[in-house]
Amino acid sequence: MVSGLLAREGHRVVCLAGADTVAALRDGGLSVRSGQYGDFAVPVEAATELTLPVDAVLVTVKATMLDAALDRVAPDAVGTGLVVPLLNGVEHVALLRDRYPAEQVVAGAIRVESTREAPGQIAHTTPFASVEVVSSTAPKARVGELAAVLEAAGLEVAVRDDETTMMWDKLTFLAALALLTTRYEATAGAIRAGERDLMLATIDEIVEVAQAAGADVAAESVIGLFDAVPPGMKSSMQRDAEAGRALELDAIGGAVLRAADRHGVAVPHVTRLVADVERLHGGTAGPTPR
Repeated sequence: MVSGLLAREGHRVVCLAGADTVAALRDGGLSVRSGQYGDFAVPVEAATELTLPVDAVLVTVKATMLDAALDRVAPDAVGTGLVVPLLNGVEHVALLRDRYPAEQVVAGAIRVESTREAPGQIAHTTPFASVEVVSSTAPKARVGELAAVLEAAGLEVAVRDDETTMMWDKLTFLAALALLTTRYEATAGAIRAGERDLMLATIDEIVEVAQAAGADVAAESVIGLFDAVPPGMKSSMQRDAEAGRALELDAIGGAVLRAADRHGVAVPHVTRLVADVERLHGGTAGPTPR
């Protein structure tokens, strides 16, 4: 969806993907169906790997597809371009800074529900699409320029000043939403109504882990976010489970468990939810905290 908004704004966009998706994008362009932005189609370029200089590489795949996506972007192909991951989880930023120049990697977080219905066809199903960016390594001026471009394309954008807090802000909410909705095969509204005590306990555990990791995160704000989402909202993990796709269980639940283990935080509810999701839908998310 972000690629479509940028292309509609007049930016040159090159989508990197597998051969079948590349063929579909070259033939029919990129189509977006959105209540917020309207329905539109835009032409985009497409390739299986990066071969030309770019201002920024937006990494927007599922965590389960990250390795394959990075194979399409060789370190020497990036040049001076920024690398901006908009992935779930917190551990991928360090991985990217090991692969690409650290001063070019900008941590990002996106809050949106969108689905690829077919190659080149995106459905945006939430009444919001917001992006946050911050970097402890990239120059602030470059981060600000990136934010301005994204905002001009129609996204709600914020530049944060604390990378750890920004990353855990999203994960504390996302992990609770994803694990609960996927485990109980229920919408956010159904979880709020039927599993509220477990929801609150799960959020408390994840917030404690986030705080131990150095994030300035409060349970009240996470609960507020959970209570504010549309009642019919499903998490992306839940949708993946329904479709039989690989789950981001390790990047989301596993990341919480590993951080809890590192910092000595007990997370019995999160541990059980991760184990239940793995048992019901597959995927791995170890190790389990001591």
